[in-house]
Amino acid sequence: MQFHKLVKVLVCTTIALGTYSATAQEINFAGDWSGLFHEDGPERIPGPTLADYAGLPINEAARMRANSWDPNRISVVPELQCREHGADYSMRGLAHMRIERVIDPRSQQAIAFTTRMNFHNQTRTIWLDGREHPPADAPHTWAGFSTAHFENGMMVVHTTHQKQSYTRRNGLPASADREFWEYWYIHENILTVVTVVDDPVFYTEPLVRSQNWMLNPALRINHNNCEYVIETPVGDDGQIVPHYLPGENPFLQETAETYHLPYEGMQGGAETMYPEFREEMGQPLGDNRFCTLDCDAP
Repeated sequence: MQFHKLVKVLVCTTIALGTYSATAQEINFAGDWSGLFHEDGPERIPGPTLADYAGLPINEAARMRANSWDPNRISVVPELQCREHGADYSMRGLAHMRIERVIDPRSQQAIAFTTRMNFHNQTRTIWLDGREHPPADAPHTWAGFSTAHFENGMMVVHTTHQKQSYTRRNGLPASADREFWEYWYIHENILTVVTVVDDPVFYTEPLVRSQNWMLNPALRINHNNCEYVIETPVGDDGQIVPHYLPGENPFLQETAETYHLPYEGMQGGAETMYPEFREEMGQPLGDNRFCTLDCDAP
């Protein structure tokens, strides 16, 4: 929990350096918000390349799971084609967002916010009425169970009970045991959400990311239709699930070779995020046709 306290201090400091249009008691986030994808755009819009886990504190189990990934799985397995994002990834993925404020008709107090993403019509409720999270063995959903309170000019959200999902759209997994905290705050017409995800199954330390939206009164979020259909041949028995066994994926070094990067760094892990890793990350693979600087420089 000390890590989350540090994140909270950093977020509060950021808010203090600017101006926010709400009191410390309650903030009204209701409105239609257009996603801004200037942060980590290549990962969030076209999607990450195969075996790119750079900057993520994953462990060996997550790496092995991701290295078995075959992108054809989504085309071949019908139940994966229209699958919703997990609540943590839906805040990160390519989607606009509508937020509505739920008012108790008797007290006229806000008891929840609901969010709706334009990807597969995903909805989520963030409870403000002080209710407890359900027991650990309660059913899990894509949206999970979220509660929140207001603190220092921001809304602090805690989410549990999500189904197993993914951290990146290249097979990097996210377990059903994960939980995450969000710190929502507004600067003029910009909404910023900082997320801290704890996944004891696949992370060695919390994963911190942020994303932004712009208030857009003209935005219209339409219904998103998705149909299940077999897009590619599946073999005679029709039961194939595309995958690679450990050590048999021939494409794992393709991104490192294309962009002339050290393969060990692309494979992620908390240790790769610190300066000391430069001393042991190895030599870049491939040629330097995509380099704008001296790629062989130490």
